[in-house]
Amino acid sequence: MAAVTSAETNPQPRVYFQTPPGTDESEVPVRKQGRVTVKYDRKELRKRLNLEEWIIDQLTDLYDCEEEAIPELEIDVDELLDMPSDLERASRVKDLLVDCYKPTDAFVAELLEKVRGMQKLNTPPKKGELTP
Repeated sequence: MAAVTSAETNPQPRVYFQTPPGTDESEVPVRKQGRVTVKYDRKELRKRLNLEEWIIDQLTDLYDCEEEAIPELEIDVDELLDMPSDLERASRVKDLLVDCYKPTDAFVAELLEKVRGMQKLNTPPKKGELTP
């Protein structure tokens, strides 16, 4: 249920963005696609974001805590993609989860399945640069 905010209920001033007077709405330029989504495939970025959110959810369950309390560990998807085999990937993830008291095999197997079809997010070469 939305609450109505007024000067009496909310002491914070509110800022509204409007089209400048004398400017026709049709004259306002359309926003260009952001640099990040131009450099990288938007679909791959979405897949990566979904994977990272899934990892956080799974780690929250594995460590039985809130996201902020998850031990400092970084599951680097690009690092996993660089590894030549699923055995090495699984070993790396299990090494990262060594402090977890719950079974991690199901998480590792599902993570490897999700990573399998992904592409590494390399920075594309700048215009004029040669690729190796």
